[in-house]
Amino acid sequence: MNGKLENIRKLVVMAMLVAISIVLVYLIHLPLIPAVPFLEYDPADIPILIGAFAYGPAAGILLTVVTAVVQGLTVSAGSGLYGIIMHIIATSVLVLVASGIYRRKHTKKGAILGLVCGSLAMGLVMMPANHFITPIFMGVPTPVLDALLLPGILPFNLIKAGINSLVTFLIYKTVSRHIIHGEGWKKSNKETTNDQAQQCRADG
Repeated sequence: MNGKLENIRKLVVMAMLVAISIVLVYLIHLPLIPAVPFLEYDPADIPILIGAFAYGPAAGILLTVVTAVVQGLTVSAGSGLYGIIMHIIATSVLVLVASGIYRRKHTKKGAILGLVCGSLAMGLVMMPANHFITPIFMGVPTPVLDALLLPGILPFNLIKAGINSLVTFLIYKTVSRHIIHGEGWKKSNKETTNDQAQQCRADG
């Protein structure tokens, strides 16, 4: 019974993380690099990274795909299939590397190492991804796109991943304690149970 409740709780938390990610995209999206103004920063990866750190790389990929599809059909509908594909590639690389390292080295240093490596991996992978995919969907000639890889696309992805990784590192423990593990909920439940027991003794 406890296992079933834990699974339900996990699904609820993951659904909440997806919802928060979508809301963050809606509220915050802004260009970072003048050379590539069509690329906008958003903090959508923060809840996904938190979920991946808490539940593992597989959960991180699931969160990534669900968030990318929902986002691509709602708040970022203008980017269509292209936006969904690029979001899945970029965030999947980030969460796989970061949470994979953190899972093996479950310490602060492991978290830092995972986030740094994940950010670098995301920046590097998005260069060939943009080279091959962007011209197909955006109609940009490949030579023009390639000229933007080093001065625009690479630094954009490194900065975006770096910001989201830093925020994740700063808030993960607090979020994990109160939302993932539900310490506040458990404490409240325990206090309620104790109050009920005291009331029963008083009545008796």
